Amino acid sequence: MNKKISIVIPSFNEAGNIAELVQRLTAVLKTVPYRYEVIFIDDGSSDNTLEILKSLNSKDDNLYYLELSRNFGHQNALKAGYDYADGDAIISMDGDLQHPPELITQFLEKWEEGYDVVYTTREYQDEVSYFKTKSSEIYYNMINSLSDTKLEKGTADFRLIDRKVANVLVSLDENGLFIRGLIKWLGFKQYAINYQADARFSGRSKYTLKRMIRFAVEGVTAFSVRPLNIAIGIGAFFSLMSLCYIPYIAWTLMYGHEVPGWASVLASVVFFGGVQLMVLGIIGLYLGKMFMQAKNRPNYIVRSTNLVKVNNDIAKL
Repeated sequence: MNKKISIVIPSFNEAGNIAELVQRLTAVLKTVPYRYEVIFIDDGSSDNTLEILKSLNSKDDNLYYLELSRNFGHQNALKAGYDYADGDAIISMDGDLQHPPELITQFLEKWEEGYDVVYTTREYQDEVSYFKTKSSEIYYNMINSLSDTKLEKGTADFRLIDRKVANVLVSLDENGLFIRGLIKWLGFKQYAINYQADARFSGRSKYTLKRMIRFAVEGVTAFSVRPLNIAIGIGAFFSLMSLCYIPYIAWTLMYGHEVPGWASVLASVVFFGGVQLMVLGIIGLYLGKMFMQAKNRPNYIVRSTNLVKVNNDIAKL
């Protein structure tokens, strides 16, 4: 067959995983009837990830690398992979071996059946901590309750997309990427495969609680203005509550009673001040996204690569 598939793998300090991943990945790809390329995106690693990639490339002409000028984040590194991949289908996966390469054959089967997007929903093994599984559940509940784009629980960036989907995705020029949401928003014919995530082969997860919260906020604000509607509702609710307080004050003064003093007033001022700051923070978040988008800065900068991109055509060196 003349069809070609591209594998894109964002990597940040994955020196201990790359050799094993390439070995398992190559074993799978050699069994499929397609030409293939594997593109690693080194997202500003501080270990010897890039040196290992260059060494492996000298032994395998199907392996390529993109070295970004600094750490731009997983989603931007993934976008770089999509931009440079030229396969008829593009498969994205993480570099920590939690995404089993052996699942690729199922992706390709569904692709041949006519699906444009084959994505995965993840289940954790029993030994995964309660905090990890619960935080993941809260994460997806938060996105689905506040965003207009719904994601199944456990949706990951382990997926296959057809070239026509990739062309649309590459043409989008957005700051603050949330690619799993974008893929869902694009539509096309999609199919979900459930899988059990493997444990990391080596190293530690890069997704701390702080990063997960930031990622969730990015996902919500990228696809919905519902937080602004909630802010309006909060403001309207407390405005009505304050109006209800006026008859109470009038009744108290009418019958010669004293209105409670400065303590209750101070508490009210502090409370409503906090509500106002929260609402302003939500508005500021959206304004900040508009500000960053208006700058039109690139999502990533490539420092070095053994790929050359000229007028949207990719040449392999």
